[in-house]
Amino acid sequence: MDTQQNEFVETIIENKVATITFSHPASNSFPSTQLKNLTAQINDLNENDTVSVIILKSAGEGAFCAGASFDELLSVSTLEEGKEFFSGFANVINAMRTSKKLIIGRVQGKAVGGGVGLASACDYVFATDYAAVKLSELAIGIGPFVIEPAVSKKIGKTAMFQLTLAAHEWREAQWAFENGLYSEIFNSISDMDSALGVFAAKLTSYNPKALYEMKKVLWENTSHWETLLYERAAISGELVLSDFTKNALNQFKK
Repeated sequence: MDTQQNEFVETIIENKVATITFSHPASNSFPSTQLKNLTAQINDLNENDTVSVIILKSAGEGAFCAGASFDELLSVSTLEEGKEFFSGFANVINAMRTSKKLIIGRVQGKAVGGGVGLASACDYVFATDYAAVKLSELAIGIGPFVIEPAVSKKIGKTAMFQLTLAAHEWREAQWAFENGLYSEIFNSISDMDSALGVFAAKLTSYNPKALYEMKKVLWENTSHWETLLYERAAISGELVLSDFTKNALNQFKK
């Protein structure tokens, strides 16, 4: 488990690279406030001409992202609250999809649920051998409905269903690399960061307009996500109210 205690999302800009770092003491999980902050900071960079590339990373050397905040999921009491919470992930993915900047993911450790969704919504991902992945949503009575389009786009429907149905099983970083979720994997965080720095610097030397046009090609035929992801959020928002899910979440917390 991560040892950092602070909850934050912050952006640092240096040499045409904007590094967005998110942190939460519960293995870098996401309550709704964090999702809103991340969405806003991604969107704020769209018109910043001093930035060519975004690096998305989490704090610490443990988990990359544990997905949705269990505490907040347990507090959901109405359909509207449920839809609003899961719409937070929809907002982030759509912000990443429509961002005018290429987004490089830095995945130093395990990714669960929404964390897999975040990695999938990145345009290129550096990861370590410790960055195993799991979609545990079915085990708690819901499903990876909001993030599914991003995950399926990156690794395909077959691999997506392998992850989804094996809800209690971890898939190693090598599996994620072979299926296209990770672009490159490394033995250590230091090796990953060295390669990431070189890669990002090289991208900043390219024509920003050309990078943006390539990004639009990469995300062709996804404009319907503007409605699809929120329809999916409503499904998750309803399921999270079930006794099955409430009991499962309490068991996971224990």
